Amino acid sequence: MMMAAPTREKPSRPYQRKFFHRRKFCRFCSDSNIKIDYKNPIILNNFVTERGKIMPRRITGNCAYHQRELTLAIKRARAIAIMPFVNAEGR
Repeated sequence: MMMAAPTREKPSRPYQRKFFHRRKFCRFCSDSNIKIDYKNPIILNNFVTERGKIMPRRITGNCAYHQRELTLAIKRARAIAIMPFVNAEGR
């Protein structure tokens, strides 16, 4: 004698609002006046965390091409001491 498999009902959840995610866009593709340059730490600091790590493109919204250029520029700026490797403030 075969028994029917018990059916599982989904637990009822209260209505949850869906989050609106703003579409991320590459700042460098949309505005051609902004240039990625290792000698300009003002622009490069926007793409580095307060601890000194380079932000990933899924957070910044950059395209792959400009993220690679940005990473290279940050590394060059660090090598010639325009930008710090690690921010040691607030230990």
